Amino acid sequence: MIKHKLVTLVSSLLLSFSVLANETPAVIGGVEMASGEKSAAFEQVRKKLGKWKGTMTQGATGAVFDVSYEFKLTSGGNTITETLVEDGVEMLTTYSDDNGELVVRHYCGLGTEPVFSVSTLSDKIMSIKLDKAKADLHAEHESFVTGMKWTMNSKDSITFENTVMLDGELTKNKAQIKRVY
Repeated sequence: MIKHKLVTLVSSLLLSFSVLANETPAVIGGVEMASGEKSAAFEQVRKKLGKWKGTMTQGATGAVFDVSYEFKLTSGGNTITETLVEDGVEMLTTYSDDNGELVVRHYCGLGTEPVFSVSTLSDKIMSIKLDKAKADLHAEHESFVTGMKWTMNSKDSITFENTVMLDGELTKNKAQIKRVY
C-alpha cells in the first residue's frame, strides 16, 4: 500500500513539473515563441493531461474493449495532443485555440478527419460537435465521429461518450476511464 502511494505521489509530482515546465514560453533558436491566453475550453482539456485507461462499450455491437488516452501539452503550450487507443487501434486528436475558440481535430481510425467546435462547457462537462464549415463529411458515403462528451466525475475519473455515423447509422459509445498518471 505504501509503495502504491509513493508511486502515485512521484507520478503526480512528475506530471506537475511537466505542466509547469510548459508554462514558461518556448524558445527556439533564441526566439521566444508566442503563447497567449487560452480559452476556457482549452483549460478544461488541460485538466486531462496525463494517461487514462478503462473500457468502452460500443453501441453498435455491445462489445466491451480496453481503451487508453494520453493527453500531452505540446507546441510551446499552444496545443494539446491526445493519443488514443481503442481496441488496439491508435488515433490522434489535437486541441488548440483559434481566435479564442477551441478547435478539435480528430484523426480517426475510420479514415476521416472531422473537425469540432465546443457546444457545451462547464466545470465538469465539455461537449464538442462536428463543425460542418470545417469538415465536409457526408453520411451517405463516409463514416465519422459526429460528437464527443467528457464528464469529469472527479479529477481522476471521466465518463467519455461519442457519437459516430457508421455506414449511415448513428451509433453511441461510452467509456469509463481512470487516471493512470
